[in-house]
Amino acid sequence: MSLHARLGVKRNQGWIGYKVHLTETCDDDEPHLIVHTETTVATTPDWGMVEPIHDALAQHDCLPSMHVVDGGYMDADAMVTSRTKHAVDLYGPVALENSWQAKATDAFDLSHFHIDWQNQRVTCPTGQHSYSWTLTKNRSGQEVVYAKFAAATCQRCPSRAQCTHGRSRGVTFRPRERYLALQAARERQRTEAFKETYAVRAGIEGTLSQAVRVSDLRQARYFGLPKTHLQHVITATAINLRRIVSWLIEPSLRPTQVSRFAVLALQHSKPAA
Repeated sequence: MSLHARLGVKRNQGWIGYKVHLTETCDDDEPHLIVHTETTVATTPDWGMVEPIHDALAQHDCLPSMHVVDGGYMDADAMVTSRTKHAVDLYGPVALENSWQAKATDAFDLSHFHIDWQNQRVTCPTGQHSYSWTLTKNRSGQEVVYAKFAAATCQRCPSRAQCTHGRSRGVTFRPRERYLALQAARERQRTEAFKETYAVRAGIEGTLSQAVRVSDLRQARYFGLPKTHLQHVITATAINLRRIVSWLIEPSLRPTQVSRFAVLALQHSKPAA
């Protein structure tokens, strides 16, 4: 077993080995070609690869103005770095707040609090101010701000049941640029325009499927990260050659394929005349 291989878990499915990150073009009037391939150990988080991928694309003058990515790449640090370092808009779904307050209909989640960045103070929905502002790190080692309210203030608050189950309330959020980037991304993903634009990402899912079916992408033929990366590069090259040949024969993009079962379901769902 290779010393590089690690146990990876994604959506309750585990494997021992590596991860591959593919970047491809998505122009409507040109063949979609893979322009970058990155191979990492299975435990490397997706968001941690955004900057290395953009650095590599920049070296070959292949940086896009918008990079449509999976939600795993949409970290606040990655969004800010992409914009400030490379002028790239990282475009994808971001995770929503997962606190119990955010899941309840009448509770006070983070969006109900006003953050005064200049004075380093947070104001709750009832007008009370936090007494502490601490810069710390979360479990992933990323910088966060933790602001806490006084227990005496929270215990006599008439809205306490909507705010906290403990003696006092504390709120955790990313530093200013990262927090604002997250909030802007969350607002954007609620729009119909986001859904239409993000639909283009189905192309890379098709590429991964093609690489798995045609080139056995999920099976490392050799031990070690360097050789596995070489296999991924050769696979990407083969896919590009197939697409270029197909484009020369018939210069158009194939529509998304629909299974026969899906076609049958669509026909039955149509209203009768």
